[in-house]
Amino acid sequence: MSFNPSSEPMRPAARNPVVRPISAAEHMAFVRAQRSVSFLQTPAWGRVKTEWRSESLGWFEGRRLVGAGLVLHRPVPRLDRFTLAYLPEGPVIDWSGEIGAWLDPLAIHLKAHGAFAIRLGPPVRTHTWSAAQVKEGIADPGSKRLTDISGHWDDPVGARVASWFRDAGWLPQSPEDGFGVGHPQFKYEIPMVGRTEDELLRGMNQQWRRNIKKAAKEGVEVTVSDRGPEDLKAFHDLYVHTAERDHFTPRPLRYFETMFAALSAEDPERIKLYLARHQGDLAAATILVRVGTHAVYAYGASSTAKREVRGSNACQWAMIRDSLAAGCDVYDLRGITPTLDADDPHVGLVQFKVGTGGQAMRYIGEWDLPLRPMVYRAFDLYMRRRGR
Repeated sequence: MSFNPSSEPMRPAARNPVVRPISAAEHMAFVRAQRSVSFLQTPAWGRVKTEWRSESLGWFEGRRLVGAGLVLHRPVPRLDRFTLAYLPEGPVIDWSGEIGAWLDPLAIHLKAHGAFAIRLGPPVRTHTWSAAQVKEGIADPGSKRLTDISGHWDDPVGARVASWFRDAGWLPQSPEDGFGVGHPQFKYEIPMVGRTEDELLRGMNQQWRRNIKKAAKEGVEVTVSDRGPEDLKAFHDLYVHTAERDHFTPRPLRYFETMFAALSAEDPERIKLYLARHQGDLAAATILVRVGTHAVYAYGASSTAKREVRGSNACQWAMIRDSLAAGCDVYDLRGITPTLDADDPHVGLVQFKVGTGGQAMRYIGEWDLPLRPMVYRAFDLYMRRRGR
């Protein structure tokens, strides 16, 4: 996690920072002062996740706010007074500092207010693989997973944080395949610092460059929606079509309506809908979310009938260009699985994203700390029975 010097959380000295609730306005002021924060750690995200109760917590040294987190509370079935306290891709603290000084007061506060467990997804990476390394791994029959590839970059901060979690009794929740009920441990990202549009294009593989050119030649036009309800409905119809084709469960239209309303109210530039049309037909549509210098490709949809005009590539290129123009440090293509096995159906997603250039990243994943072990075991059993 990167911070501006003016707002960088100070490392605790003789005493731990104090954790207490903060207002949404205080939380947003803190977020705006940071260079990069996950949109899952903004107050607005709590208003999107309507099935959870949300609150903003702050870490204080004296009167100075030095860290913040959005906590989503999920009650235990038939034990409503206890909750799972979840901080997706958070909290926003100095992860290079003394971790216990930050998380111990969080655990004390949450347990005192009814949490039976904490689940965190720290925004801390452990490994990085270049596009070339991933391509070589896919071509090598002996490499079945990203973690089989040697020569990757290891982040010492990530290694230290992961070791602290294990030693402190936290339980890892990220599954072997990289996709679980939480947020992905493996992601694909395009670094943008110091790069030009031409350099980003040259960093893509030949297929991506060809597809971007083909979309332009075919007359595909990409526009940013003015947030009219008809555009969101058109996106959702195409998204449902994509879900049927690619065998995943789509979210309802109401979810996207809530997401656009909540995130736009917090910042008019936070979320955008991109529409790629060909001869009047919607060929592809994508959703971009940006907080500070971090741009995220959040959702995408494409028409099977219009696949050959390459609307998806056109949408991606438009979002990448706009993110670069907005001064972003990174364009985040979100989750991948760590598979490199040619027989695994998920490898196609890896190949699609690796074509952008960029790099594959492994984060430390999500971790649970049981605060009330008996309640935690009951909750874990309940989730296993319902397939999590």
